[in-house]
Amino acid sequence: MQSILEKFVRHIDNFSIRKKMIFIYIFCMLLPITLTDGVIIYTVLHTEAQLRRSEMEDIADAVNYQIFYDVDTVSKVAKSIYANQYINDFLEMEYGDPFDYVVSYQQFFKDTLFQSSDMTGSSLITLYTDNSTIVSGGTVRNLDLIRESGWYRDLNEKGTEQMLYFAYEPEVSGAVMHPERHVYFVRKMNYYGGGQSEKLLKIEMDYSTINKNLQNLNYDTPVYICHEGKIIFSNRDGENIGDEYEKFSDYKEVEYKKTSNIYGAQLEIYVLRPETDLIGKLVERLPMLLLLFSINIFFPLIMVLLLNHSLTARISRLSSIFRNTEDENLVEIENVSAKDEIGDLMRNYNRMASRITTLVNIVYKNRILEQEMTVARQKAELLALRSQINPHFLFNCLNAGAQLAMLEDAERTGVFLEKMADFFRYNVRKMEDDALLWEEVDAVDNYIYILNVRFAGDINYEKDVDEGIGNFRIPSMILQPLVENAVQHGIHDCMETGKIRMSIHKDGDDLEITVSDNGAGMTQEMIRSVMAGKARNNGEDRYSTGIAVGNVIDRLELYYKQKGLLTIESDGLGLGTSVHITLPVEVEGTSE
Repeated sequence: MQSILEKFVRHIDNFSIRKKMIFIYIFCMLLPITLTDGVIIYTVLHTEAQLRRSEMEDIADAVNYQIFYDVDTVSKVAKSIYANQYINDFLEMEYGDPFDYVVSYQQFFKDTLFQSSDMTGSSLITLYTDNSTIVSGGTVRNLDLIRESGWYRDLNEKGTEQMLYFAYEPEVSGAVMHPERHVYFVRKMNYYGGGQSEKLLKIEMDYSTINKNLQNLNYDTPVYICHEGKIIFSNRDGENIGDEYEKFSDYKEVEYKKTSNIYGAQLEIYVLRPETDLIGKLVERLPMLLLLFSINIFFPLIMVLLLNHSLTARISRLSSIFRNTEDENLVEIENVSAKDEIGDLMRNYNRMASRITTLVNIVYKNRILEQEMTVARQKAELLALRSQINPHFLFNCLNAGAQLAMLEDAERTGVFLEKMADFFRYNVRKMEDDALLWEEVDAVDNYIYILNVRFAGDINYEKDVDEGIGNFRIPSMILQPLVENAVQHGIHDCMETGKIRMSIHKDGDDLEITVSDNGAGMTQEMIRSVMAGKARNNGEDRYSTGIAVGNVIDRLELYYKQKGLLTIESDGLGLGTSVHITLPVEVEGTSE
């Protein structure tokens, strides 16, 4: 890891200032702005979606209340008729002849408000009885006329006292006319007992009025009220009373569904996706979004270009002057007015050039030669001093940083620096032949700790190591590459649900090591390619594990002088991967 970082730093040192400024622009401005704008847009869309769902719920509740209100109004009328002693006696009475019935029928309507608008509104009330002395017609009809009707059969099959029923049939049973949509509220007239005859009340609600009430709610969002898969009402134009009920088919467009039971009728209220959705609104605001995005992109870019010119122009000027010093002709820089570090450098150069020019004119050439030798010697000493710097300097610095963090009560920072120091110190030893098992396990623990700091604790890792096997000797850098491989290629795209498990157990004279994950998984062809040493991490195959596992296989074969110690198992893509190692036991000292 350290060598990779050093190579990266040396590679960056070779870049021009212009490229470095571009990198600063991309990674410090462009990417953060893009990510921030993306998060803002996502948040707006998510908030809009929640508001829209709340609006859908309100619409469904309002529609449900409107239908229930219309039906409940009719239900109250039915209840008043149902409990009316006078109406019950009229239907139960035995009439001597049709004339007596007609006289009683006329007197019945004079004595009651049965057909008044206060009682019926826009609904049509019909009473049915099997009293044979009653002449069927008008408001009171013979029960035989509706025995084969759907609503009569449904009422008896359900065994209910009252119900709401939707039908598509002629207005009068048996009549030769075009059928229409009907909404019936039906109730048995048995408040005073069964009596001598069967009595029923049917109130036909005005279908057009109910549908008009829904449209008067003035919702732009399409709403469909369905019963048994058919559209009963809708706030859209086109619901004609003479058309048969259509089947509802726009399930893909449903944004919200509410189920309601109104007097025995199971209704589904479907609220469809608005005709103008969130994406459409976003497209409408696309010019403004593009303008803001352009401002966020190009203004910083112009500033970066100006800063780049401010730096490179003066540094190029310094570089050109420095190249002219080879002929011992030091030329001072004119018009130095900048007050930044480069301006200070230019002024210091001018002072140095003036001083050196004075010295060159005073001191002999041999003094100059002596100074050149002195400078060369100092450079050699500096190079010798640099060559003495080794990775332990980094470890000491990290340890010093950890101690400083502890003194400043930054305990987590201190622990993190200690883990980093331990992890890098162990990596320096990766060229050694072997290590103790507990050292390998600690290296994995440090690696996982560092990743959890990096990914805010999203790495779900657990280990199961037998006690008493800590001093078993194995090749170094065997466990950590396998765990790293599981993180990078196994659960990298499913951090929230991904799990990594490492188990180490002693089985007789062998040490059984398993590193498994529930992540991306591998095909059998991929496993064969890895085991054959043909896999290469070319950046195109996200599931490739060839490099890390290949190195482990090579180290195991070199150390134990045998093959087949490592195996890979996977049930396929998306089903996780398990790497299993069987090692002969080698013990040193006592286990920890």
